[in-house]
Amino acid sequence: MMYKYVLILGSVFFISFTNPRDTTPEKNSAGSSTQDSVLFWIQGGRNPTNSQEKRVDFLRKALIAAEANSNDSLKTKYFSQLSLAYQQLPDSLLFRKTNRKTLLLARETQDSVVQAEANWDLAIFYRSIAIPDSAYYHYGEALKLYGALKNDFNTARMLYNMAVVQADVKDYTGSEITTIRAIELLKPLDKYQQLYNCYNNLGVITKELQEYERAISYFDMALDYLSKLDEENTLNYEILNNIGTVYQEQGFHKKAIPYFRQVLAADNLHEKDSQLFAKAINNLAYSKFKAEDYTNIPGLFIEAIEIQDSIRDIVGISRSYYSLAEYYLSQGDTAQAMGQAQKAKTYAEQGSNNKRLLQTLQLMARLEPQNALEHTQRYMVLNDSLMQEERKARNKFARIRFETDEFIAENEILTREKQLWAGIAVGLLLLGLAIYIIVDQRTKNQKLRFQQQQQASNQEIFNLMLAQKQKVEEGKKIEQKRISEELHDGVLGKMLGARMLLTGLNKKADEAAIAQRARAISALQEVEGEVRSISHELSHAAYQKIHNFIHSIEDLLKSLQENTTIAHSFSYDDTIDWDGLTGDIKINLYRMIQETLQNSVKHAQCKNVSVDFAKEENDLLITIADDGRGFSTKRGKKGIGMRNIASRMAKLGGSWDVTSTQGKGTTVLFRIPIKKPTTPESNNGQLELEKVKTA
Repeated sequence: MMYKYVLILGSVFFISFTNPRDTTPEKNSAGSSTQDSVLFWIQGGRNPTNSQEKRVDFLRKALIAAEANSNDSLKTKYFSQLSLAYQQLPDSLLFRKTNRKTLLLARETQDSVVQAEANWDLAIFYRSIAIPDSAYYHYGEALKLYGALKNDFNTARMLYNMAVVQADVKDYTGSEITTIRAIELLKPLDKYQQLYNCYNNLGVITKELQEYERAISYFDMALDYLSKLDEENTLNYEILNNIGTVYQEQGFHKKAIPYFRQVLAADNLHEKDSQLFAKAINNLAYSKFKAEDYTNIPGLFIEAIEIQDSIRDIVGISRSYYSLAEYYLSQGDTAQAMGQAQKAKTYAEQGSNNKRLLQTLQLMARLEPQNALEHTQRYMVLNDSLMQEERKARNKFARIRFETDEFIAENEILTREKQLWAGIAVGLLLLGLAIYIIVDQRTKNQKLRFQQQQQASNQEIFNLMLAQKQKVEEGKKIEQKRISEELHDGVLGKMLGARMLLTGLNKKADEAAIAQRARAISALQEVEGEVRSISHELSHAAYQKIHNFIHSIEDLLKSLQENTTIAHSFSYDDTIDWDGLTGDIKINLYRMIQETLQNSVKHAQCKNVSVDFAKEENDLLITIADDGRGFSTKRGKKGIGMRNIASRMAKLGGSWDVTSTQGKGTTVLFRIPIKKPTTPESNNGQLELEKVKTA
């Protein structure tokens, strides 16, 4: 069809600009009057309700202020907004100047968002002046940046715009593939407006591929997404018009006419979208005359041309004149047809509408057989040139697409590498945490085992001391029984005999009686001696202190001597109540002495060991010395036994010191503070160590 190229160009051009990048300027929170003024001027320059002169003046002031700004980051934002404003004005010269400056500043400040927006603006500019390869390139640059930023929404929008440019140069298959890539990104985001744009584009390009059923299906899907939008718009009438053109191209004009009438019946469409309204009038007129309904045909075409001329729709005017020329040709009026074809050719050349120009040259060759060769030659030259340009553009698109895909693939590899390193870092962190937990748990378990071992050792010492106390108590009982037997069997028997003898001699005074009394008195004297002897034993036992703790230490030293060849000496103050020490001191002190003696046996190779217990003011001093080979104290107290001694000493709140010289033996000094007893067995609240009273 003659108007086919105009239809796809108008439709695609419209949907390409229905959703540009967000152009709302950001509010500046800094409160600076200069910054507020720049934003105010930029907004004024972008306000279409202002006059052209006023908009130019606003943007001139904003440009001067932006250039004077010393803040690179803020300056970049200003130039980005100015670039967009000059594009919308439009002022191609100042747009290129501000856009170039925006790209330079964005690279210097490494602002990827502004770089992407500047490339996006530049791509729109190149497409508006019909340089598709440059437009495609800059859309691709923006695509790379948005892809690196993980901005799926704007990445999809760049893919859609690239697909539209591909359709401009008849790369319909490539356009379809690119559009589907955009849809894959948009669907999870529920972006219904952009999904509508994509499916509408798929409908347009499949119509050009003459896959009409698929085209209708895509247009229906576009309507479905459009119905999900809350706001009212005229886009659904654009789709209805496109569906009508699908039937029109198939030659089903009677099926196409209801769609065009439905578009024209929309409320206030003439005011809302004059371009679409005029397009629908032209399409209705064309299908009517093709369906041999010639009612008011020229009038409908003329009405469409008048509306298109009022809005300077050059592409639409060329289409309408071409359709009118076809109508007059069908009526046999070749003169009128040639006049309309000449107008269509003029407007096609003005609008750089090469596809319409080719169709017009073909029609003129039919209308002027005498000049058919000239028209045909022009057609062939232009067609060959266009095909060559389109082929170059498609090849360039392929290279750009390859480079873009390669860049995206590299980014994906880098992303995967980052994810891998992040995973390794997290794994190492978790491994370190696990190792820390395991080591910490082992340490806690070791401490617990150590505490359990200490508790078992303490219980063992307690049992040992208890057994020692039981032995002493048994000795006391044996001694008490012996004395009881002595008193009963010896003293008491003799006293009874003497009493009975003296009783029988009370009335006798002879010499025999006197002798017997003398023997009785002698017996009483013996009893007196025995009682005095027993009394002395009891008195000695009463004032002699039995040291159970001391006995435990002595047993420990005896055990050492029995199992080794080491001799020992043990000295202590016998006047001190060693059993009055608290249980904690006795138990821990016993173990510390035991550990020190074991070290002397294992490491010292000594022959003699001495242990001394003493008291100095409020401290208990325990000294253990051997005559072994000694060692260097610079190595510190590193052994388990040493650590156990340190742990026990810390519990007692005391201190200890090791003095050793190689070849001269080792001396260990324990200094333990004396505490008040905390148990009923510690002499009823008296001090732990107390001098034993002497008789």
